[in-house]
Amino acid sequence: MTLVRNRQQLLSGNKLLGLLALIAVLASCSPKITKPVATAPAKPVEQKPAAKFIQGNISVFIPFQLNKFNLKTVSKAQIGKADMALDFYQGLMLGIDSAANEGLSFKVNVFDSRDDNSQLAALSKREAVKASNLMIGPIFPAGIKYMTTFSEVNKMPMVSPLAASKPSDFNNPNLISVVNNIEQHGVKVADYIAKQYKADQGIVVLINTKKSSDEAFAAPIRKRFAAKYPSFVVQEFSSTYVLETKMQKGKKYAVVMCSDDAAFVAPSLTKLHRLKNTSGYPVQVFGHPNWAKQTYNIDQLQNLQTVLSSSYYVDYKSKPVIEFIKTYRAKYEFEPTEYAFKGFDVGFYFGKLMAKHGVNYLDFLVKENYKGLHNDFDFGYDAEYGFYNQHLKMLQYKNTSLVQVD
Repeated sequence: MTLVRNRQQLLSGNKLLGLLALIAVLASCSPKITKPVATAPAKPVEQKPAAKFIQGNISVFIPFQLNKFNLKTVSKAQIGKADMALDFYQGLMLGIDSAANEGLSFKVNVFDSRDDNSQLAALSKREAVKASNLMIGPIFPAGIKYMTTFSEVNKMPMVSPLAASKPSDFNNPNLISVVNNIEQHGVKVADYIAKQYKADQGIVVLINTKKSSDEAFAAPIRKRFAAKYPSFVVQEFSSTYVLETKMQKGKKYAVVMCSDDAAFVAPSLTKLHRLKNTSGYPVQVFGHPNWAKQTYNIDQLQNLQTVLSSSYYVDYKSKPVIEFIKTYRAKYEFEPTEYAFKGFDVGFYFGKLMAKHGVNYLDFLVKENYKGLHNDFDFGYDAEYGFYNQHLKMLQYKNTSLVQVD
């Protein structure tokens, strides 16, 4: 499926220029200071006042892997791998720069983590990192796990900005997980179905092949219905072909496809489409969150009123999104990607929180929500696993695109 987004095609030359600029930045101006704010002299007082928080120190770990680039022989595949890192970095810096308008200077140390633990070990010894008020990154789970000890020993808040891992994988009370994990998606889907259907009229069906990835999505749905909505009938089958032999007339079917295996999903959608339109069974499909990045028959998806949970959705008609795109184009001369939107929201939210509350900003993380460009931030807290974003969106296929319905 192709969403209607009218984006300009990027040339590899643009990315090369971006990489060249990035090399210059990391070589010459880390740390970087954004928008220093002049402060009036303090009035004389009898007692020595507490030091005023006038600068937020942020260390950023992104796997640019610039050590692997030969700009004379760089391939398209290598540039593609660097796209995510570069786009996230550019969006992040725009977000922090925007937060500086709230009246706080930021000292941003940007490091190439190289997706290498030995590199992280060397970086973590730097005084600039130890003096940080916040770490953003590493990006990938292995790096997050490696930096857990450093975060705990130094009581350093560490943002996981892109990994959809379970916070329990790291056991770090200082971790801040921005992206929702698969268990949260399952709970959200279960709650949405329970709100839309009546227990005495509908049947919830999980199409679960029992592969580990499918079970990761099915298990929290099954558990949520058993614990919170026990009046619902929940059935589970290995395929839509088995489901067909068990269907009852007079019931509405909420069918959750737990798989993101395209070879399995595509024929399953065709079968469900026929069951609805030929056999007359009222069927609605709830898909795996990864479907948003996959391509299936759009007519079938719409006919089946397909709904997905998602931690990423950009409303290109909203004023803040339009303004961000204009600013990003003017500064970088190409279109913002998913990672640029995510980078901006992370930079702006944490920068603004720091500007507003100073060194104690973390105390307000669970109190102040944020309506972002790509997702909202509503953090909960677990004493063992740290902070985790609770907000998810529900999207439905309508008019050849995905639109938000909850």
